Amino acid sequence: MPFLMIRNDITKVQADAIVNPANEDLLEGSGTSYAIYQAAGEDTLNEACARIGHCDLGKAVITAGFNLSARYIIHSVGPVYRDGLGNEDDLLYSAYWESMKLAMEYGCESIAFPLLSSGSYGYPKDKAMQVAVSAISQFLMEHDLLVFMVLYDKESVSVSQKLFTSIEEYIDDHYVDENEEFLSIPKARAQMAAPSGNVSSGEDSMRVPTFLKPKRSLDKLMDNLDETFSQRLLRLIDERGLKDSTVYKKANVDRRHFSKIRKDVFYAPTKKTVLSFAVALELSLDETIDLLKCAGYAFSKSSKFDVIICYFIENKSYNIFEINEMLFAYDQPILG
Repeated sequence: MPFLMIRNDITKVQADAIVNPANEDLLEGSGTSYAIYQAAGEDTLNEACARIGHCDLGKAVITAGFNLSARYIIHSVGPVYRDGLGNEDDLLYSAYWESMKLAMEYGCESIAFPLLSSGSYGYPKDKAMQVAVSAISQFLMEHDLLVFMVLYDKESVSVSQKLFTSIEEYIDDHYVDENEEFLSIPKARAQMAAPSGNVSSGEDSMRVPTFLKPKRSLDKLMDNLDETFSQRLLRLIDERGLKDSTVYKKANVDRRHFSKIRKDVFYAPTKKTVLSFAVALELSLDETIDLLKCAGYAFSKSSKFDVIICYFIENKSYNIFEINEMLFAYDQPILG
């Protein structure tokens, strides 16, 4: 199942389990921890934690969700960040892994995390996010679980300044405001209305408008249909000798969604789904354009979402979680 980054109040996320950033003594904390205790029922949750008593660093324990919509609260103990030399990354990785493992042991299909250790524990947000993405993505390659990362601000994403600057420059070079595209329409109409003597030959010549071409019968058109999205996708997977599970997990798509695509030759995907699989298959830009076309879509220079995806594909950077971090930073929908 996929890994999704969202902005929300974690106490209101619809998940089977939510994660409380706990301390080893399982005492109520500040910030996110305080909000969870208040929403679940402070006295009741304190009593439940007191009965457990302790949780080791890098580990997790579980209680009921009480007044929350979540069935469970998983109390995960991340490290205090000092200098990065005290095994902090390994302990934080373990805190995520043990939380997800515990959720699955209790039959959960979904879990929502805050960015562990990034508050009063002092972990730099970009480093904390890198560890979270590493742990969660690795776990999801081996297990089916829907994971939400609940973030409050753009600063939580682990996009490096160098990458951010590169994409800013790429957007400046390629992004066209919708108004600019609109302004180009009168010019195009003027070209179509120009006398034939003023039209140059070769590539710039006026093409015959589609509505003036000889009409073909509907049956003839049906005989010349291109591959559907489902057919093209499955062919690409087979040509690359990949397992279905490898591809849909790299695409941040769950097994049930992929099953629908495989069973329905005329499956109509969203544009996000098409691009998720393009990234998972590591398609070139031309191959991605072809995959979009067979699903009825195209890239648009007036879409920052499209321009960001093009940047990563042109640079042969196919880590879907890194792409999603950048999309999140630009307030764009994420892949998967």
